[in-house]
Amino acid sequence: MSELRTLVVIPALDEEECIGATLDELRRLAPDVDVLVVDDGSRDRSGAVARERGVAVVRHVTNLGVGGALQTGFRYALEHGYAIAAQLDADGQHDPAFLAALVAPVAAGECDVSIGSRYVADSGYHAPAGRRLGMLLFSGVVRLALGRRIADTTSGFRAYNRPVMEVCQHDFPVDFPDAPLLISLGRRGFRLREVPVRMRERRAGTSFYTLGKSLYYPYKNLLASLMAWIQRPV
Repeated sequence: MSELRTLVVIPALDEEECIGATLDELRRLAPDVDVLVVDDGSRDRSGAVARERGVAVVRHVTNLGVGGALQTGFRYALEHGYAIAAQLDADGQHDPAFLAALVAPVAAGECDVSIGSRYVADSGYHAPAGRRLGMLLFSGVVRLALGRRIADTTSGFRAYNRPVMEVCQHDFPVDFPDAPLLISLGRRGFRLREVPVRMRERRAGTSFYTLGKSLYYPYKNLLASLMAWIQRPV
């Protein structure tokens, strides 16, 4: 994939039913990358399933959220000398066949963050109406904040270079690292690029977007996006 060392970071919360298949597919399609599973306070065997496959695991005693898990993954990547960290969901929604294309522009120095996007090309993905409306809302906020369009601000299929990981050790939205993180990084001058990818339905388990969280998410994410917009970059 690249001469630069890449670490795939997989945040996992109660993903015992599908993380094994995700890791097996990743090993088959991207055998040369290293993998870290961040077990974010799971109450099931998510971490054990990863260890059984020879994958490195870091466990949080309590659930910190996707952002907290990703920040832990960044810290691990920095401490172990990785140049790039790629974020991949444990539930099988992100197709590892697109991992090389996602990492390539970061490895080539063409951007600092690449975002796997369902909407810069026809991927066949169709979000529910309510979720699609939220995506359009946050895409609009990012456009106002950065003066450019990012179509898939909620994508969790991303790759980051080392300078971005270093910044994220000090300033990072630990619960929802979606549009607020992109705004924060863009305002600091980091280069963002969307890469067309294909995404799928989760293999098993329960989606993050339960009724309560789906109602809470847009308000919290919108507030965090506005705060990232008005704060002075440091």
